[in-house]
Amino acid sequence: MLTIKFISCAQENEVNVEKSGNDYYIAAYVWPSCHHDERFGDMLWPEGKGEWEIIKKGNPRFEGHYQPKVPLWGYEPDDDPKVMEKWIDAATDHGVNVFIFDWYWFDEGPFLESSLNNGFLRAKNRDKIQFYLMWANHDVRRNYWNVHEFTDDSSIMWEGAVDWDNFKIIVDRVIENYFSQPNYFKIDGCPVYSVFSIHNLVKSFGSVEETRKAIDYFREKTQKAGFPDLHLQLIGNGAPGENLIRNIEALGTNSITKYNWGGPHPEDYIRWGVESTERREQWDETLSIPYFPNVSIGWDDSPRFPHKGKEHVVHYNKSPESFAAWMQKAKEYCDAHPEQPKLITVFSWNEWIEGSYLLPDMKYGFSYLEIVKKVMLNEYNPYLD
Repeated sequence: MLTIKFISCAQENEVNVEKSGNDYYIAAYVWPSCHHDERFGDMLWPEGKGEWEIIKKGNPRFEGHYQPKVPLWGYEPDDDPKVMEKWIDAATDHGVNVFIFDWYWFDEGPFLESSLNNGFLRAKNRDKIQFYLMWANHDVRRNYWNVHEFTDDSSIMWEGAVDWDNFKIIVDRVIENYFSQPNYFKIDGCPVYSVFSIHNLVKSFGSVEETRKAIDYFREKTQKAGFPDLHLQLIGNGAPGENLIRNIEALGTNSITKYNWGGPHPEDYIRWGVESTERREQWDETLSIPYFPNVSIGWDDSPRFPHKGKEHVVHYNKSPESFAAWMQKAKEYCDAHPEQPKLITVFSWNEWIEGSYLLPDMKYGFSYLEIVKKVMLNEYNPYLD
């Protein structure tokens, strides 16, 4: 056990953080879209293969533009436990020891949950890796996930905000189905639950004060289930404005991280990293709770948007070598914050549709995974203590 001091689930005190083989937690986001969803699959991706349908239709917009992305292992369904077993082995063999599953609740029910339920949780080697949920409570426009089907219809298909009745169902479902799993990721014994949109979280209940009541309800239910408390993690988009920080504190948030480096998206990968680091420094200076660094591999969501061109794609200086430098910087950030867990979030494990993935492909092979292993084994810069 690693004993450290930081803002724990409920208060500042000495806490224990369970280790899983080393001091660092490399947590890669899993975008679970590449299977046929039983609720909305026929409407969104009628070919029956989930978002592979759109990924395969990616086309180059400029000379040298790598589209479509071609996975080394083929277009495998992410709800197949055999596929997940291969993913888990590849992840843990290269230093990735946590998966963060994007998790959705639309139209009073789950969406894209089968990757987690039928794939990951049924994998024979699932206990080799930990996992937690990020509630992706953002709005979705009709032509966002399949522009070929909905063309210019940008009306809202689903809103990420929910009402109290649905929130209570979500809380029960999450605690019973996921927090109870022995490999659910916890800090000080507290299950970590991440939420993508602070705005939609507050919109769900009408005010920050009412949202705090909802979070307190979630905490109480988590405690009744036998856990010390809930660890609420929010995704800090953009820079930390005064109002945003006030809301984060009022909600009783336990930590902040990023889903990815965020916008704007310059064409130069190194510039994107520099600008993200500047925002991270602002967060670090402002917050009184842990901020966990994020490393992003790239950005290219052009398969979803026919109008996007070169200026919308992060492509200059995008390479495994550049990614290695930012992984090293994130590791150094963790080492400079011994008062908090050494957690690094990575965008992502399999965001083929947004051009950011650790999984091997036909261009880079295992290069990005090998970089993670190299950095975490202290082989990237052997001159550092």
